[in-house]
Amino acid sequence: MSDVPKPEWSFQRDAIRAFRFVRCSFDAKTGVAQLVYAFDDGPELIETVTVPGAPFDLDDARAAAAEEALRLLHLIAGVSYYKAAVPPEIRIEGYAIDADTAALLESIYVHGLGEFAYRNGLNLHGKIAFPVARVERSETRGSSLDASEAPGFAYGSTRATDGENAVALGLREHALVAIGGGKDSLVSIEALRGAGVDQTVTWIGGSQLIKACAERTGLPTLNLGRQLAPELFEYNRQGAWNGHIPVTAVNSAILVFAAILTGADQVVFSNERSASYGSLIEGTGEVNHQWSKGWAFERDFGDHVQRRIAADLKYYSLLRPLSELAVARQFAKSDRYDAHFSSCNRNFHILGERPVNRWCGVCPKCHFVFLALAPFMPKPRLVGIFGRNLLDDAGQIGGYDALLEYQDHKPFECVGEGRESRAAMAALSERPEWREDEIVERFAREIRPQLDASELGIAPLLVLDDEHRVPAALWQRLRARFDA
Repeated sequence: MSDVPKPEWSFQRDAIRAFRFVRCSFDAKTGVAQLVYAFDDGPELIETVTVPGAPFDLDDARAAAAEEALRLLHLIAGVSYYKAAVPPEIRIEGYAIDADTAALLESIYVHGLGEFAYRNGLNLHGKIAFPVARVERSETRGSSLDASEAPGFAYGSTRATDGENAVALGLREHALVAIGGGKDSLVSIEALRGAGVDQTVTWIGGSQLIKACAERTGLPTLNLGRQLAPELFEYNRQGAWNGHIPVTAVNSAILVFAAILTGADQVVFSNERSASYGSLIEGTGEVNHQWSKGWAFERDFGDHVQRRIAADLKYYSLLRPLSELAVARQFAKSDRYDAHFSSCNRNFHILGERPVNRWCGVCPKCHFVFLALAPFMPKPRLVGIFGRNLLDDAGQIGGYDALLEYQDHKPFECVGEGRESRAAMAALSERPEWREDEIVERFAREIRPQLDASELGIAPLLVLDDEHRVPAALWQRLRARFDA
């Protein structure tokens, strides 16, 4: 044997050939899941996800479903690490996947990394391929461990998902409702409350702003933990590709895993139909910053969950039938959260300072939320929420032009469609309390004459859509509320 020491591995982005899904495991005694990845033969990158409420006592069927959910989480959360080098090969070690699962993942990675690819000058189409194993049918669909005896589970079998439909687990009628601290999730929470749906307000990470907003609801809360592998930040300093990931896809997988562990039969997000529309870039086409908030992801992910994890676990966005303006109209009906909510993304960076105030007043989210609420809320109330009038500040013209898709494309942010911003601005230009404000006055003078007057009405944008996954019985109870 040679005594020559193996050279220490170093991250060299363009030299990396493979991204590896090494293993995933869960300890039911502590509620901690480990998701392990690596590049080539480099060090393991270990992410942890923590679900409060341990120890979890799972019967065989629930343990099997939890394994499937953990596997799906492992595969989707890997996007945070894969993007650092975008190597040509993907390897899955310890377990295998079938063609349907591979197709779902390839869609999530290609479309969910659309903005990342655009900003970095990359083309991911046709370049991301998850390996598909030959399917071996098992005699029974069950956990690899006896949940009554084992503290958790880890993947060591290479058997691919056998294509059998998932069973119903007898989950209790209860919703884990994702809250992000903004107006949308609060509209969902209050709608579910009004419909008599038992719910737990759920979020991921340590945001004190979200925590305060969740506590304001007065409902049970669940704070899930996600700790990224620290090496990722070092790789970023060493030249890794960096940029936006489909975080809603990752969060959706975490909540599905938590729902199986806690026995809830619904995972509810608050993504409106406007999320399905991206930014139109000249020479490039559509790039959707919020693709995993859109209908295509919700439809495919929700169907996969019911086919492969639990037949009675429903994943849906309660607000999918609504436009952003329709959501704003619903939020404006109550002032319960005026002093608590924030949609300003500068509050939610992974690293860096967080502003003392809940609204920075200069980012696209602040611009859009202010504009969307203005047609439905008394002006003093709205200015009181933000601390100033964003529409009477000439320094904000460029930001509002982007929202209007005037001389610029829609911002890479979770904001409404350009037609919604144009309709809201047109409505304000006709109201005495708003029309003399700097940006509104400029819109009326310079931009509105160039637009088709028939496309500036708000009312058509408030009509509910029929494309959604909201359970039929629940939607019957909520439709009248959202129509009003």
